[in-house]
Amino acid sequence: MASSILLSSAPEVAEAAHKKIYDQLRQVVETFPTVPSGIGIPYSRHPDGWYMTTPGVVSSMVIKNHLMTRATDIFLVTFPKSGTAWIKALLYAALHRGADELVAHSPHQLVPFLESQLFIKDRIPDLSSLPAPRPLNTHIPRQSLPDSVAASGSKVVLMPWDIDEAHRQFCDEHVLGYWRWHVEKPNQVLFMTYEELAADTLGQLRRLAQFVGHPFTAEEQEAGVDRKIVKACAMKNLSGLEVNQSGTTDMIDSTVANNIFFRRGVVGD
Repeated sequence: MASSILLSSAPEVAEAAHKKIYDQLRQVVETFPTVPSGIGIPYSRHPDGWYMTTPGVVSSMVIKNHLMTRATDIFLVTFPKSGTAWIKALLYAALHRGADELVAHSPHQLVPFLESQLFIKDRIPDLSSLPAPRPLNTHIPRQSLPDSVAASGSKVVLMPWDIDEAHRQFCDEHVLGYWRWHVEKPNQVLFMTYEELAADTLGQLRRLAQFVGHPFTAEEQEAGVDRKIVKACAMKNLSGLEVNQSGTTDMIDSTVANNIFFRRGVVGD
């Protein structure tokens, strides 16, 4: 049975040794170039050439050095406002063959961000006790992931922005690293787009489930298990759930209302 990763897996209080690691990296990141952002705080330039808030860059560097990966891990790589909540819900429901947990938990609580929810507040969480597969989400570019992700054979699912924006990101090598990896190892890296998901949700759900090693059997398809998941995970249904209307999720430096993660759920939104 697939596991869920709730944020209770992260320690409440950072260990002294972990805090020291974060402090040392913060001192290093403070020397990095910065650029203005549209959110009121500057972005720091990661040595690999991409930008994120300073806490995010620090967390990504901790993850690079301290995340212990498994061959059975599933890394969902997305971009802000690219349908992250939707694909998380579909992935989780596919692994569990149902969407019951989504009634009480935000998709971001079930498939959490590495750099924004788990490796935060000077914590290096021990995820070793979690049974396989462990679905994990990140915005981190390919070149800054732990080397063990590729070496272990972990599955990687990439869903970038729309086609035009993805093309621009190719030029910035944010997506290009994953594309090269996909071309080299198509059985390890899957490319999906929001447009494909919106046009054929059932077909893409089946494709996703097949890729992560949990294909829907003929009997399950005959019983409509996959169709029920598509219906339960429709953006209209997800956004209407109480947990997503009034609930909150703890992020890297604040508590965020779940309803901000749900927009209209249409291509071009």
